[in-house]
Amino acid sequence: MKRNFLLFSMMISCIGLFAQWKPMGDKIKTKWAQTIDVNNVLPEYPRPIMERSEWTNLNGLWEYAILPNGQNEPQKYDGKILVPFAVESSLSGVQKELGKDNELWYKRSFNVPANWKNKTILLHFGAVDWKTEVYLNDIKIGSHTGGYTPFSFDITPFLSDGNQKLVVKVWDPTTDSFQPVGKQNSKPEGIWYTPVSGIWQTVWLEPVNAQHIASIKTIPNIDTKKLSIDVSTQKTTSADIIEVVVKDGSSIVAKAKGAVGQQLNIPITDMKLWSPESPFLYNLEVNLYNNGKLVDKVNSYAAMRKISSKRDDHGIVRMQLNNKDYFQFGPLDQGWWPDGLYTAPTDEALVYDIQKTKDFGFNMIRKHVKVEPARWYTHCDRLGILVWQDMPNGDKSPQWQNRQYFNGSELIRSGESEANYYKEWKDIVDYLISYPSIVTWVPFNEAWGQFKTVETAEWTKKYDPSRLVNPASGGNHYRTGDMLDLHNYPGPELYLYDAERPTVLGEYGGIGLPLEGHLWQPDKNWGYVQFKNSKEVTDEYVKYAEVLKKLIKAGFSAAVYTQTTDVEGEVNGLMTYDREVIKLDEARTRKVNQEICNSLNK
Repeated sequence: MKRNFLLFSMMISCIGLFAQWKPMGDKIKTKWAQTIDVNNVLPEYPRPIMERSEWTNLNGLWEYAILPNGQNEPQKYDGKILVPFAVESSLSGVQKELGKDNELWYKRSFNVPANWKNKTILLHFGAVDWKTEVYLNDIKIGSHTGGYTPFSFDITPFLSDGNQKLVVKVWDPTTDSFQPVGKQNSKPEGIWYTPVSGIWQTVWLEPVNAQHIASIKTIPNIDTKKLSIDVSTQKTTSADIIEVVVKDGSSIVAKAKGAVGQQLNIPITDMKLWSPESPFLYNLEVNLYNNGKLVDKVNSYAAMRKISSKRDDHGIVRMQLNNKDYFQFGPLDQGWWPDGLYTAPTDEALVYDIQKTKDFGFNMIRKHVKVEPARWYTHCDRLGILVWQDMPNGDKSPQWQNRQYFNGSELIRSGESEANYYKEWKDIVDYLISYPSIVTWVPFNEAWGQFKTVETAEWTKKYDPSRLVNPASGGNHYRTGDMLDLHNYPGPELYLYDAERPTVLGEYGGIGLPLEGHLWQPDKNWGYVQFKNSKEVTDEYVKYAEVLKKLIKAGFSAAVYTQTTDVEGEVNGLMTYDREVIKLDEARTRKVNQEICNSLNK
């Protein structure tokens, strides 16, 4: 009887929670939005490249309030918000604009599991856009600026008995300030999309010992057959030991030990190389010993692969993968969702776009002016897809010269804006540096916020010499970095050529097909060119592909087609925004895409 009463109480509680939340608005949604359980939102481990066995997910229904800037914590909150969906999104259950003059407040309580006693408790945020202040039990414990990277706090000193009160305050001016925003805009239209404010990635707790591993950096070198590993730790001494075990499945390939702070360079004989055709990953165990006792262990992975460039037999500088000429070809991937905006409704949805990209016969994705949750990059690593990672640019833009080398004046940012750009760009590189799928950094796109191009490209290359740097996709062009990147719509065109670096087509295409019932808005939909049905769109796509094949012989070393899905007012996707309809003939598209990807094979 007691058990039945408990089950009944839990059912009533769940019904109450669902009654307080539902997707907002009447715009299209994905099929995954229907499967969301407010008690189990995005339940997957959020950081698989550095995984521990114990953690607690704090996603779910929180209280929220929107107040004018500078107010104290509200005495009464406005209602419930579903974390981790931005306040402007349908799936948040709120769908309200924040704006530069307001702050977004969140509140929830939690309990620390009893078996975590005497542990150091870390509070993790996957990403919060943009300026965040965190309060625990009415004490401000820290703050963070930057909308795209994870951050955490040691909350152990501020814990009390019983329930813990967690309050988060966020300010996000979007395009009314200087911070990186990507495609977000305070006045969305055309190629500019709805603002994204507040918590938009998983919030979670993790218990560790006082001495623990804080981060892992892995860089492969297939020429020397070594994997270099740098492990950062907290509260350790120079006498503490790091051990790394490299495995092929469950078989040990190599081991190495070193004092904390020492880089380990581990020989990997009989290498299995990673590529889109064979995305092999080595499993890693990273152990921390204090006075001979194991005090921390994380599971990770790494890959042996190399990205570089080299002049071919015809004098063209080509991009190479694992020391072989390799044509990189993929879609411009915005990573937006009609229901979750920046946040995919489920992990299955997050994987879907990557898998469809593979199904279409592509080998690369250009992640366009957005940074994804850690799981997205792990899916790319496991499925085998190359990634060009853009910086989500912001601030004002200078004049744009995309068909010649730039001869004008660069934007001069304010000191605060410049410092913030470099802080956030470094944070992004640090966050993503160990993911083998990422092969190219793109600090600027089409002169959006572009400044100090040479210095920025050179800093990026020096900070991570293991990858290529695309200094300015689509201009403004300087003779710096590792490639010259042209944009041309709708069809491919080789209007500039660099004899010293690879020349790539960073954007082309944009073939539009609006489909009734799958549109974000009923009118004002656009593509660079528009057609009436799937056959017409596929014919045009194949026509462009045949032109591209000829231009590969003439000098292109990579190409990016716009784009993976429709997004808001843009109807130029390979799929509709709700992912319900594949708009091209998939078999024809795959066939011609594979011909392009294999065009440099000897």
